[in-house]
Amino acid sequence: MDTRNKILPLEPLALKVAEHKDRGERVVLANGCFDVLHVGHVRYLQGARREGDVLVVAINSDQSVRSLKGKGRPVLPAEARARLVAGLAAVRYVVIFDEPDVTRLLSILRPDVHAKGTDYTTETVPERETARRLGVRIAIVGDPKGHSTRDLLARLRTLSHA
Repeated sequence: MDTRNKILPLEPLALKVAEHKDRGERVVLANGCFDVLHVGHVRYLQGARREGDVLVVAINSDQSVRSLKGKGRPVLPAEARARLVAGLAAVRYVVIFDEPDVTRLLSILRPDVHAKGTDYTTETVPERETARRLGVRIAIVGDPKGHSTRDLLARLRTLSHA
């Protein structure tokens, strides 16, 4: 499967999203760094997809990941992370963004649902005010936060020193 046609710049993606909405399809926006894809990410995205018909995943740019996660991150560059996420069956489109959160993307794409992982509550979602103003429903999806890239990387470092 060629995943490159799933990865779009924001402007063409906004047109695609509008077409889906015009057809009455429910659009879901999920987001994250997805630096070293793991089972928690997959379950989060599967849960997000169940909230609608079309799943759009916004992936933090390399600069954004560095500012959020610190030195040594991301492990994989944005294009590789985007290709991995685009390879998942649940995902229809992927966009890479530079901002620390998806407030701007919510305003431009106007999805029906904004899906966040279980490390959030509806009251701690950074974009909650924008979502409320736009009438975008917030859904908390995925399994309990038992997986993290930080923990996985720490385990790998430990194993490499053993």
